[in-house]
Amino acid sequence: VEKIEEQLAGLRIAKRCTPSEEPAYLLDIDVSKPAQSPSSCFVAVSCSNKSIRVYNRETLNFLREYSGRPGILSGVFSACSDGTVKCWDVRLATQKAVQTFSGYPSNVFISFDINCSDLIICAGTEKVEKDTFLVFWDARGITDCASAAKEPLGVYSESHNDDITKVCFHPIEPNLVVSGSTDGLVNVFDINKDNEDDALISTCNSDSSVSFIGWSGKGYKQVYCMTHDEGFCWWDMAQLDTEEPITLLHVLDVRDTACVENHSLHYLVGGLYHEKAEKLFLLGGTSTGNIHLLSCSTDGLSLVGTLCGGHSATVRSFCWNLRDESLLTGGEDAQLLLWKPGAVERSLGKKASLKIASSVQERVRVHNSSLKSRKK
Repeated sequence: VEKIEEQLAGLRIAKRCTPSEEPAYLLDIDVSKPAQSPSSCFVAVSCSNKSIRVYNRETLNFLREYSGRPGILSGVFSACSDGTVKCWDVRLATQKAVQTFSGYPSNVFISFDINCSDLIICAGTEKVEKDTFLVFWDARGITDCASAAKEPLGVYSESHNDDITKVCFHPIEPNLVVSGSTDGLVNVFDINKDNEDDALISTCNSDSSVSFIGWSGKGYKQVYCMTHDEGFCWWDMAQLDTEEPITLLHVLDVRDTACVENHSLHYLVGGLYHEKAEKLFLLGGTSTGNIHLLSCSTDGLSLVGTLCGGHSATVRSFCWNLRDESLLTGGEDAQLLLWKPGAVERSLGKKASLKIASSVQERVRVHNSSLKSRKK
């Protein structure tokens, strides 16, 4: 574990993307799975100007942009505010989606994921009147028939009563999915069950609006979440059928407890579970762009290291790569950075500040669709 923590603390900037002509917040990052070869990997970034930009994962060279497609990313998929989930083939220069998955008329999707077998898509909606849905589709389809939108397999409509801000499938069990909402609930489902009541395995209450969820622990039997007021909750699903409490740790405000002495923490970004170390780490930061790495244990959170000199404003998104221990980060300074252990940056020095003028109005961190349709 100490070696892993040394590696994390030793991350340095290896690459940074060339600034775009139209700067925008980088809200979400995801990478294509290296199914063919590592050299064919892409990284997709959703931006505050309602576009998705695609870069080479290793060089951060800009490849193409899909405009007017607001949404949350998962590989080459995005969930859109027009009530659809779209799939693009990043190898093609076309602006047209190769698959479209349509929801119901009132649906505005603000979260989604695809399961580890790439067969099922699940998306969470905003609350419209009294309705909040988890919508499911079969991800398989004819990719040259984009004009025919795929209808849902079905929905779960009873388990949340407010916006579903996060959906996350289990990394190795394709039938398990966890959802988080502004109602404070984190629900674990087994979608192989016949109905929603039977599918609901566990309901955990974070007591606050959920901003991030993930799986951790050996065999990924644990679930954790972060909240919009910078709280952290961690539960052990393996304890569900025992007399032991399932709560491993509940921190009401990480800003008050996690960092020591001169290391301030302003917000949390997300978490990453390191399989080799069998350890959960959290990523947070400061409004000036410093990134803090925190180690989790049942005794509390401790600072592993701080990454400085990369970003000049709030970091909004990241993607961790276990294969080469690298970290991608994106922020309100419009920068996409690649960090690697012991790297030496060979590009031009960063500008003093790439802060975007509109950031003052948009500093308030609601869930990760913070620039969604209702914010005019």
